[in-house]
Amino acid sequence: MLNYRDHAKERGKPLPSEPLIFLKPPSAVAASGEPILLPAGVGRVDHEAELAIVIGRTARNLAVASAGEAILGYTCFNDVTAREVQDREIQYTRAKGFDTFAPMGPWVETELDPSDLAVEGKVNGVVRQSSRTRQLVFPPAFLVAFVSRIMTLFPGNVIATGTPAGIGPLVDGDTVEIAIEGIGTLTNPVRSVRHRGKEPIFPALARTASRSVP
Repeated sequence: MLNYRDHAKERGKPLPSEPLIFLKPPSAVAASGEPILLPAGVGRVDHEAELAIVIGRTARNLAVASAGEAILGYTCFNDVTAREVQDREIQYTRAKGFDTFAPMGPWVETELDPSDLAVEGKVNGVVRQSSRTRQLVFPPAFLVAFVSRIMTLFPGNVIATGTPAGIGPLVDGDTVEIAIEGIGTLTNPVRSVRHRGKEPIFPALARTASRSVP
């Protein structure tokens, strides 16, 4: 979600007039300490440090003023993204939906004011992302209300709020940390995945699609 003013500038995009949302599958979820798996053949894979909202009750058609009643708490989230795939496709499902591309944790903080928190992303101890949630274009309550008017929210649903500037690539052997003031630190090692077959899976699919789609 493009939702930080500094990240919009970094990506060369205008500030959005409304949130751009997408879904990540449950298979993308990884806990703190579990490895982020880099798929073969997708090119650059980036970290994205984000504050995530955890829903605490079933809710739909919420007003912004009452959206906080549906929030259980907040956690750290890494919106791992296959950047080259994202840049060449219209929808974000493939770029953001690979297994382990949604690490979150280390726990849910239920007593927190999200309006001005420090958000930091580190790779191998080096700070790459550093911002505050006051830079958000759409704050958490607005996002919860917005999404609730599209789909019913259920306990345990997670809404990531977007990433600040400083996104960067991950490689095999890295350790990435997402730290948010008042919550803690989400830590994940990074590992490459090798397919058993020798064929280049994704380029092959791209060539097939280009021949079969008018």
